[in-house]
Amino acid sequence: MNEAITQNKMGYAKMFPLIMKMSLPAMFSMTVMALYNVVDSIFVGNIPVHGELGLNAVSYAYPLQMLMIAFAVGTAVGANSLISRRLGAGNQKEADSAATHSIILAVFTWVIFIIIGLFAVKPFLQLYNCTGKVYDYGYQYLTIVLCLSGFSMIQCSCEKMLQATGDMIFPMLFQLAGAVTNLIFDPLFIYGIGPFPKLEVMGAAIATVLGQFVGMVFGLIVIFAKKNRVKVRFKGFKLNLETIKNIYSVGFPSIVMQSISSFLILGMNAMLNNIGVTVLGIYFKLQSFVFMPCFGLNQGLLPIMGFNYGAKNKKRLYSAIKYGVLIALVIMSIGVILFQTIPDKLISMFNSENVELMKVGVPAFRTISICFIPAALGIVFISMFQATGKGFRALIISFTRQLVFVLPIAFIISQVFGSQEWIWLAFPLSEIGSLILAFALFINLTKTDFKKLDEH
Repeated sequence: MNEAITQNKMGYAKMFPLIMKMSLPAMFSMTVMALYNVVDSIFVGNIPVHGELGLNAVSYAYPLQMLMIAFAVGTAVGANSLISRRLGAGNQKEADSAATHSIILAVFTWVIFIIIGLFAVKPFLQLYNCTGKVYDYGYQYLTIVLCLSGFSMIQCSCEKMLQATGDMIFPMLFQLAGAVTNLIFDPLFIYGIGPFPKLEVMGAAIATVLGQFVGMVFGLIVIFAKKNRVKVRFKGFKLNLETIKNIYSVGFPSIVMQSISSFLILGMNAMLNNIGVTVLGIYFKLQSFVFMPCFGLNQGLLPIMGFNYGAKNKKRLYSAIKYGVLIALVIMSIGVILFQTIPDKLISMFNSENVELMKVGVPAFRTISICFIPAALGIVFISMFQATGKGFRALIISFTRQLVFVLPIAFIISQVFGSQEWIWLAFPLSEIGSLILAFALFINLTKTDFKKLDEH
């Protein structure tokens, strides 16, 4: 048997306990990550007098913020996949090289978003004819968050390289440290408590990047001071185009997949009125508490599937997929129950005084949440395609989930019914269609590439 398999728990441990051990810290970590945007929006929505305007501003700002996160996570996911596959094949040198490239690429990406933060924020907000307080709030928030996005990108790189080795605890602690910092400083800077200035929405942005800075510093200390299964080596380091290509063969589709959310929100915002935009913004922040545990599950699954694919172990690869689907269904079912039974209480956390927001939001939440069940299966299939180096297939599924199906369906519904009341049906219809396509691509893979794997 391959020596790497006998030495690494991903090659021999019982599958369900292994997935839970690998995934639970990441699930907790990703749930904590969701706190960043949700906590900001809750505090902003309750600013005296201007709360509704602040909430509207961060809803308009959300697509660019999501784009930044997409680049950070996508690049790190590409490195994660490459590191886990190289470890599975017993190639330590290339695994270390991929880890070092991950940090360097995070810094390069930061430079790109500094430029976007300095020059693209104004024209972006002008697309929606934002004026007055909404424009001021949106400009302040986006400029700070984008120009200082490197903290988040480097932290994400540290998290994913450790997760690729099977270490899920420290990445969880990075996220927790950042979220707690954000939670502490949000009310202090937003409302001007004690010696802190009252900065309103700008304060939310400052608290966010402070949290990301703390997470980054923690991550770098662990990477360079602790003994890990991969090492970041800058001494004598040279960029390797083949390594970059291998990272982005998975990473670029992942970036595009997560960027799709930004374009989806942009497209939906164009079809909705101001209340609809705010409802959609609140929905995306709250649904992250349902989807983030699923994404955390995938972070645990990704190195397991990648390792066993690299080790050519078909039985363990299939076992990981099966358990992943079952766990994802349980998570998403809980989400459906919450969104169906208490949508009014969920919305009221952001602004309990807006009657129109509640009138539009409650039926919208109940309709959209139908999509959670088919989404659970689709997300696991996407992770499987990424883990096995089939990034293009993952990209196709994400495109159909969030762009190819949902926007045209939403547009047709808005034209046929002439109101936004039924437009929310586009979400579940899109998930069902993309799931059918994902299953077809998986069946094709079992008849081609997976036939080359060994039955252990």
